[in-house]
Amino acid sequence: MSINTDKIEVGLDIGTTKICAIAGRRNEYGKLEILGMGKAISEGVTRGMVTNIDKTVDSIKAAIAECELQAGLDIQEVSIGIAGQHIRSSKHRGNIILSGNEHVILIEDIEKLNLEMHRLLVPPGNEIIHVMPEDYTVDYTDSIKDPVGMVGNRLEADFHIITAHTSAVNNIYRCVKKAGAELGKADFICKNLILEPLASSISVLSEEEMEAGVALVDIGGGTTDIAIFHENILRHTAVIPFGGAIVTADIKQGCALLHQQAEMLKVKFGSALPDEENPDHIVSIQGLRNRPAKEISIKTLAQIIHSRINEIIELVYAELIASGYHKRLAGGIVVTGGGAMLKNIKQLFEYNTGMDTRIGHPNEHLGKCKSDEIKSPMYATSVGLVLAGFRALDSREMRYQELKDKVQPIVSQAKPVKKFDINNTSNLLNNILSKTKGLLMDDYDDKTGY
Repeated sequence: MSINTDKIEVGLDIGTTKICAIAGRRNEYGKLEILGMGKAISEGVTRGMVTNIDKTVDSIKAAIAECELQAGLDIQEVSIGIAGQHIRSSKHRGNIILSGNEHVILIEDIEKLNLEMHRLLVPPGNEIIHVMPEDYTVDYTDSIKDPVGMVGNRLEADFHIITAHTSAVNNIYRCVKKAGAELGKADFICKNLILEPLASSISVLSEEEMEAGVALVDIGGGTTDIAIFHENILRHTAVIPFGGAIVTADIKQGCALLHQQAEMLKVKFGSALPDEENPDHIVSIQGLRNRPAKEISIKTLAQIIHSRINEIIELVYAELIASGYHKRLAGGIVVTGGGAMLKNIKQLFEYNTGMDTRIGHPNEHLGKCKSDEIKSPMYATSVGLVLAGFRALDSREMRYQELKDKVQPIVSQAKPVKKFDINNTSNLLNNILSKTKGLLMDDYDDKTGY
């Protein structure tokens, strides 16, 4: 496929600790070229949910304005990530009856079945944000990954349905719309709403990992999001209502510090393994007015962090077991998000789960970047939201779109059927019939009648 290098996509990550906007386009090699990035401190979001409209709007405005300035663009639409403990996932089975004895399954049949699942009844106050097909069944043949081209009368599939609170979704839309209006963008819209772990998976997971089986663990500020893939298909999602912010709160309380001081300690000196730290290593923290400086042991700091991170890992592992795929994940665990930058967290994951673990950096799909900062795990979701503008969340949908793109030019270039004049057509048929009758009469025998 030829690559459109003029198309520009913008991702907007509305997180608990930061709001980040990234603009990018694909270069001639298919890599993502980052044109600009803007970020702002998030003060109106708690555990992935908007809790203060005005503060969130101000942060979105700041991030969009900075991104526009860097990229030299006028941004009119964005793809937005959504997370939070209100997110729910469930499994449903759907089916449609196909007409005809030998019906060949078309892409349109797949789309019709997906549309039927979007009409499922969900609990009041919730709405469907993603319908992700797993395995298909055609008549009595099951475990089919891609049924297009097969012959059958009944098409069934297991679906992974992801829902969110309608109020949470509407608050995000309202913040984005209001921010656009205050920036003088009357037509500023949300192009896509994407579950954040799905966006992160696009930027940090390889096709080989998703085929072999892998668990993505995105440790954000307010929540830890999980997405499990097997045979290139999303199998399970979950949200744990703990993230980096609660670790900072533990340090703040345990060491009697200000929030900013606790965050600084975590980022600069934090570790997930206390036994790896020197007990004689002390950090001095400036005290409040007219009070002496505080001395904090790095080992004590690591013990506070270890306790909470250990709890998060236990909850993650419980979700892996509940999914039924924990023994089929040859790709192990990929940890990303801001929490993945914590020292020794990889080793703690491996020790507690017994599974191979790596830190996920969003650099596999990146080309030219103005700053290496974008390659940090904390921007995995932001980069993934931009990438989602160029590709589908399901690899099968990408193949279907490629097929449509190939067929469309053929249809548009096809020559119209030549229209014959009705009188000329009638004269031609009469001429043919008269000649045929003459030939038959020459061979006619009056005696025999043949």
